[in-house]
Amino acid sequence: MTKGIYIEDIKELFQKRKEDANKGDFGKVGILGGSINYSGAVKLASLSLASLRGGCGLVKVIVPKEIVSFVAPALLEQTLFPYENVEDIKKIIMDLDAIAVGMGWGFDEKHLSILKYVLENFTGNLIIDADGLNTLVGHLDLLKNTKAHIVLTPHLKEFSRLTNLTIEEINENKIEIAKSFAKENRVILLLKGSTTIVTDGTDVYLTKYGTPGMATSGSGDVLSGILVGLLGYQEFNLLTVSAGAIINGLAGEIGTEKHTDISMIARDTIEGISAAIQRIRGEN
Repeated sequence: MTKGIYIEDIKELFQKRKEDANKGDFGKVGILGGSINYSGAVKLASLSLASLRGGCGLVKVIVPKEIVSFVAPALLEQTLFPYENVEDIKKIIMDLDAIAVGMGWGFDEKHLSILKYVLENFTGNLIIDADGLNTLVGHLDLLKNTKAHIVLTPHLKEFSRLTNLTIEEINENKIEIAKSFAKENRVILLLKGSTTIVTDGTDVYLTKYGTPGMATSGSGDVLSGILVGLLGYQEFNLLTVSAGAIINGLAGEIGTEKHTDISMIARDTIEGISAAIQRIRGEN
């Protein structure tokens, strides 16, 4: 089944919360990434301000020890967890419901051992993005035996690396290639584009929210933050993942209305998340 997904399809996910709700009801999530060159990626994805804006209860920002001093000043509501090795990460992630991995990692061979450990031991919801996807290239076998529920979020160039197909080859039959990849690797694939494809290998959901103003550095990190926030407390399925894409696209549209498609930056999408959820609820 292939179908379009719209605001009205995801409204049920964003009902008013109970009066006695507490943060423990909405999941603990982690953002694992960052490097000396790309600490800003974690600053964005860390809630992207988005994971908390998306509704989760608590966020752990998990970064290499050497960039703590760069990241810490950007964090208020989040908690900061530095790591030096896989042993540190084992302790940090044990109580998490969802993790986003790879934003701002850059290239480092040690990331493969970290990603391997997470895939083999984490049992929650796992979003792999950016340099997490680049780390995965050539090691797709790691996805076959994982205990986690996986979402991969490539753009076309990253998907080309993962599949070893050219962008031209993918574009000739994009939906079927995405569907086949998701089925073979037992993941939900979110293939970013002007029409975003979300598939588990059986069904395909298509979303078209967004704006050219989102073609700017950090936009992918914002999407990862939204997704991990939602998957901290929502069910792992195509609808939830598609909801993340819709919120991201709507928030980007709202950012463009204020800042134009030329002047918009990724944090403008973050600022639009609350208004996007209001629109989904029909409150404005």
